[in-house]
Amino acid sequence: MPLLYVTDLAYPARGRRYGDEDVFLTARLREHFPLALCHPLDAEALLPAFDTVVVRNSGPVLHHQEAYDSFRAAALAAGTRVYNPLTGRGDMAGKQYLVDLTASGHPVIPTIDDPAHLSLLPASPAYAVKPKQGADSIGLTFTPHPDCAPGEFLIQPRIDFAYEVSFYFVDDTFQYALYAPDPARRWELVPYDPTPADLAFARTFIDWNTLTHGIQRVDACRAPSGDLLLVELEDLNPYLSLDLLPPEVQNTFITSLVRSLQSFGAS
Repeated sequence: MPLLYVTDLAYPARGRRYGDEDVFLTARLREHFPLALCHPLDAEALLPAFDTVVVRNSGPVLHHQEAYDSFRAAALAAGTRVYNPLTGRGDMAGKQYLVDLTASGHPVIPTIDDPAHLSLLPASPAYAVKPKQGADSIGLTFTPHPDCAPGEFLIQPRIDFAYEVSFYFVDDTFQYALYAPDPARRWELVPYDPTPADLAFARTFIDWNTLTHGIQRVDACRAPSGDLLLVELEDLNPYLSLDLLPPEVQNTFITSLVRSLQSFGAS
């Protein structure tokens, strides 16, 4: 099963080395699949030559939104398998899910998208305001008095959390967790040993997303109450921080990914 692997090896991600991760990952995948790499701007033109496309560290879609939308439409029209599948309900579909999950009572950072609804949030001396179609903290500001266009921005109370933690899954199987002990250094990660309650929290959002195949990263923060709150459900092209893992965990992840891709290709 030939794979078209979409990545931007030169994307300058803050605190992460996209290119290094994809060089490592494609080297391991080549042991199991014929594979070609391409930039996201070239993906649509190359679609006809491949049955399966893997979208990985291609940078925030907002930097090439028109090309991504065209690629997505072409892949759906042609019936091309895209991994992760294009039915994701998390970041793949924008940030509206944070507003919806708040309204449905899920354990997420309380989120609204209209300053008129500020009373629905816990009182806070400052609020985080960020574009609903944002990524990588682009456009993020903090203000005591949110005043933004309804429906275009997310508004959240600024939470004095203890740390951020990420849970990584292939399909619905947990693989590993990493956390940032210093809240000011988001990408200085170390291994995290999750409790059963932590994993139950993360799996709530994996189940909610209903993807049968794919790599997902559940990002959360430890609130002052001690509870975990969802920060983001990354289901499009989550960075994996594979370089921080011991070899045995890397190998387990690769094995899970290969099996997932093989199953996806046969579906």
